[in-house]
Amino acid sequence: MTQAKPDLRGLSLLIVSNRTYNDIGERFEQFGGRTFVTTDVETALYTSMKERIDIVLADSKTIGDGVANFIEKCKSTNPAALIYLAVDNMRDAAASIVPPGIEDYLHSHITGLRFAQMTEMKFNREPLESTGLTVMDPLVSRLRPYFQFHSEAMRRALANLPAMAYSGQNVLISGETGTGKEIVARSIHVLSRRSSGPFVAVNCGAIPETLIEGELFGHEKGAFTGAIRTRKGKFEAATNGTLFLDEIGDMPLALQVRLLRVLEEGQIYRVGAETPVSINARIIAATSRELKLSVQNGLFRDDLYYRLNILPIHLPPLRQRTEDIPYLSIYFLSRAFNEQGVFPPYPNLSPATIDLMEKYPWRGNVRELRNVMTRVATLLPPDTTQVLPIHIIPHLEDNITSTAPSLTPEPSGDGILIPIGTPMNEATDMIIAETLRHTGGNRTKTAQLLKIGLRTLRRRLNQGETPQ
Repeated sequence: MTQAKPDLRGLSLLIVSNRTYNDIGERFEQFGGRTFVTTDVETALYTSMKERIDIVLADSKTIGDGVANFIEKCKSTNPAALIYLAVDNMRDAAASIVPPGIEDYLHSHITGLRFAQMTEMKFNREPLESTGLTVMDPLVSRLRPYFQFHSEAMRRALANLPAMAYSGQNVLISGETGTGKEIVARSIHVLSRRSSGPFVAVNCGAIPETLIEGELFGHEKGAFTGAIRTRKGKFEAATNGTLFLDEIGDMPLALQVRLLRVLEEGQIYRVGAETPVSINARIIAATSRELKLSVQNGLFRDDLYYRLNILPIHLPPLRQRTEDIPYLSIYFLSRAFNEQGVFPPYPNLSPATIDLMEKYPWRGNVRELRNVMTRVATLLPPDTTQVLPIHIIPHLEDNITSTAPSLTPEPSGDGILIPIGTPMNEATDMIIAETLRHTGGNRTKTAQLLKIGLRTLRRRLNQGETPQ
């Protein structure tokens, strides 16, 4: 899905840095803004005094220890300016105290397009819609009471859900752990003609193999030691409603045979019973396994697979539906505040926070995101009006320095393939040579891109090891 270009018309950006931010400046002007660039703090303050500045991007290394003084002087001439501080390491930023007047920290490798998108979001959003999203799609609106989404990936996955719900046929929901399979199953039940009946959920992977048969089918009095009374199983409990069999891929093979017979005959035998009991429950199954592979490996019966997989739904992982991350974050954050008895308006997410969260892998998917936002809401300092990366990073379980904040540059088509096993000296020479070609032989730009000193580059080239 093609995204609209950012609209930065009428905005002015001041970049204060000793390193090259050509991509940011060029992108900002490409989308209608004006850019002022300087490597000198005094020149930057003079520019902010003479020009109306909306955004300041200041490199922390260029500003040095005078961050607070620099911010104060910028704000004295442009009180409404948003001041971003570029840092090399987000963990260092998370451990520091946010200087008064700063809008947010940004990673020093942020791309021009991402910066432009963040800037547009900051200047054009409504307070609660801090994701910049609107819900206009009829399908999204209809399903919104049950779960939250906005992405095209989820829209494709759930496009036929209302029709599936109404049909009454068996549904097989697949997807990684934490993608929301049970929530989708509950929404199918609510939208179906069985909505007035019970919704009964069973986790087939959480019940010991020796107990799951009795859990599903029930037992007769005296069927085994301790069976002091007749007990109905989940199939009977779900009569006129929906039975949700979660993690169906973990069901033992012997029980799969019985389940297949139940689906074909519409009857169950309680453990220890001689006469069948008719059942009337719709089956929705879910799995985080690749059931086709389980069938090939003999771990799941193919006849049962096809009996369950009449109407399939596959839920994409959160990393494949990044458009939903800001929307879900705001939703979970607001819900957590509400549960704690906190009244709105609630803090919104800073652009850098949104960028951080969109690039985080979320291996636990929506469940992990919900837990993180609950922690943030619980531990956020009082009177905080904006959630910054420093509020998020401590609650992320993965090594954040190797994931989100690296903010890899936009693909440009340029690159180099270095085979595994290439000696370090040769790999270094290859990178320098390719970067020189990229800059047209400009050594200064090459050194800036490689983040090495110009003397170091010259010394390497003078050794005659690297082709120019």
